[in-house]
Parts: sequence; structure tokens; C-alpha cells
Amino acid sequence: MSKIKGEIIYHGRILDLARETHRMPNNKESGFEIVRHPGGAAALPVLDDGRLLLIRQFRPAAQDYIYEIPAGRLEVGEDAAGCVERELEEEVGYRPQQLRSLGYVYSSVGFCNERIYLFIATGLNPTQTAHEPDEFIEPLIVTLDEALEMISRGTITDAKTQIALLRYATLDREKS
Repeated sequence: MSKIKGEIIYHGRILDLARETHRMPNNKESGFEIVRHPGGAAALPVLDDGRLLLIRQFRPAAQDYIYEIPAGRLEVGEDAAGCVERELEEEVGYRPQQLRSLGYVYSSVGFCNERIYLFIATGLNPTQTAHEPDEFIEPLIVTLDEALEMISRGTITDAKTQIALLRYATLDREKS
């Protein structure tokens, strides 16, 4: 269960595509194409009144607007907490006083190594947004019940957002 050999067949701005050969648990060799990604971080912003701040963002890969939590790609040498603090400020204009880890998820482990670290962000202090030219973001404030209903209705289709909301809902019940 180890990589025997590999080569980068495409090097891009945000990801690489590798062709790799791995030794499998049965000791046989198998070939794979794997998207190599530096990882990312995302946070569920919780306002002082307990409501949640989601975003509606245009995503070219989906060719649609997607409801999600603020997130971004890890820069070289950046840790997950620093990444999510930067993204919260850029995308929704808040700086968190506290971050609580919700663990991490793999975005699509069948072909990609992207690991997304999830957080709850609280103690939000307003700042200025700094959207990139290709970012089209609208804020949406909802209750936890409304967000969970959006998952049930299929309105929230983003996996990291669904997992963060469901993990947060579990934490919320544990506090009661």
C-alpha cells in the first residue's frame, strides 16, 4: 500500500494532475490519475445572535450559484486557521475572535487528495470584504434549522457545507 512511482502530467495554478503507480493491499500494482491539491479551509460563521452566515457564490465548474460556507485554498506555508481567517475577511467581511475545529473532509477521495479543514467561526468583528475579480458572492443569513432544511430540500449541494452544518448541529445538540 504505497506509491511506487509517479509523474506530474499537468502543473496548474491551483492543482496538479499526476499519473501514479501504487502497490495495493493484495500486493499487486495499479495505475491511477490523481489530482494533487494543496488543500483548503472553510468556516461556518456564527453571528452573535446564533444565526449562520452562508454565501451564495457563482461556481463555473457547476455552472451555477452554490450555497456554501466561506472557504479557500491553502497558500504555500499557510496553516488552515490562517487560511480561513483570510477567507472570512475577504469573502464576508468578518474577522473571527475564535475558531473551533470541526475536523476535515476529503473533497473527492476517489481521484483527488484535497483535504478541507472545517471550522466554526465566532466572535465576528466586521471588516471590509476583498473579493477577487472572478468572485461573485452574496451573503445569506439563516438559522440552523433553515440551513438544515436547505440541505433536506437539495438547496445546499456543496459537500463541505453540508458536513460543517451537520457537525455543527450535532455539537449544538450536545450542548443542550
